[in-house]
Amino acid sequence: MKILLLEDDQEIGSWVRDGLSKAGHVVDWVTDGKDALVMATTQDFDVMVLDRMTPGLDGMSVLKAVRASKNTTPALFLTALSDIDDRVEGLQAGADDYLPKPFALTELEARVAALGRRAQPAQTAEATSLNVGDIALDLLKQSCTRQGQHIDLNTKEFRLLEAFMRAKGRVLTRNMLLEKVWDMNFDPTTSVVETHVSRLRGKIEKPFGDTVIRTIRGAGYIFDPQG
Repeated sequence: MKILLLEDDQEIGSWVRDGLSKAGHVVDWVTDGKDALVMATTQDFDVMVLDRMTPGLDGMSVLKAVRASKNTTPALFLTALSDIDDRVEGLQAGADDYLPKPFALTELEARVAALGRRAQPAQTAEATSLNVGDIALDLLKQSCTRQGQHIDLNTKEFRLLEAFMRAKGRVLTRNMLLEKVWDMNFDPTTSVVETHVSRLRGKIEKPFGDTVIRTIRGAGYIFDPQG
């Protein structure tokens, strides 16, 4: 998942960012509430993890402004304000969960994963299509369009793009793509992933002059049209 982290404490922020990244998430970490509000209202995130006492703009004000913009991204408060009144105030402001400091990283990971799962049913219920940015897949017709223009993809290219779109904002390793698209286990000799990613880029990026699939050196690929 793609996670927005607002935490002004450098030690805690780097610890949380590293822990969630190791769990397979992509974490955008900011230390100022104003920066968090800009990112939350201009980019797509799967979960927001917000400290309450932050410079620039406090986390509570950030969340209220986000909710006022009709943004329903799941949010978790991670804060030293742990009294019952504080928790109630946070939940009433629009938070979906509340974890007082100090906390165990494993518990934070579990709560973040639960928030992500909670947000998924509405998406999976519409199983006949996928839409990310200006790219659309019709899963029944096995067709792809970008900016309304039809893009001719073969079966493997379609499955590859579908895998990327379903994992928007998350790193997919070469082995994960081998399993999802080719039903293959680890094979260090094959270059089939690299070949098909290159062909897919030639069809969905080159004609439109931008990048939607980024290579993460030593890790894999990430699909994020707004990244």
